[in-house]
Amino acid sequence: MKTSIGKTYLEIAPGDITQLPVDAIVNAAGTDLRMEAGLARALKRAFGEGVEREALAMGPIELGEAVATTAADHPSVQWVIHAAVMGPDMKPDASTIAKATASALDVADRCQARSVAMPAFGAGVGGFPLYQCAGIMLAETVRYLKAYPRTGMRRILFSTYSDAAKAAFKNAM
Repeated sequence: MKTSIGKTYLEIAPGDITQLPVDAIVNAAGTDLRMEAGLARALKRAFGEGVEREALAMGPIELGEAVATTAADHPSVQWVIHAAVMGPDMKPDASTIAKATASALDVADRCQARSVAMPAFGAGVGGFPLYQCAGIMLAETVRYLKAYPRTGMRRILFSTYSDAAKAAFKNAM
């Protein structure tokens, strides 16, 4: 499924986020930026230990903030954007998911990423309700794109690793 806001396409991309041909991949991170579980661990395996070392050097960050690290020697991905969705309690909330979505998009824009892939923030390790997460992320993405119509981002992909996530983002879209 695909739609557009201005010159930017919003798409649902099923499968492994580490295999998507994008400029930037967003990691739903903890404030300490450690990459020990869930998607963070998968990104560290795909892009190497240097991604975590670089992230740790920038942390800790506040809930809702985002920072970018390089993606080392990956053939297409240039950045991993770490958006702090969870604190030490590992419990995300709606306002943090909204703020982290906007922060991740802002960082992607500042990195001049033309394509970005984002997972469902906090719905995995954090256990946040998937349909609520998809609605928040989609609404915040639309708000961001309307607020910044001159963005260089041309594709924003919502990466869905499960059928449930795909259904949630399709419903939100």
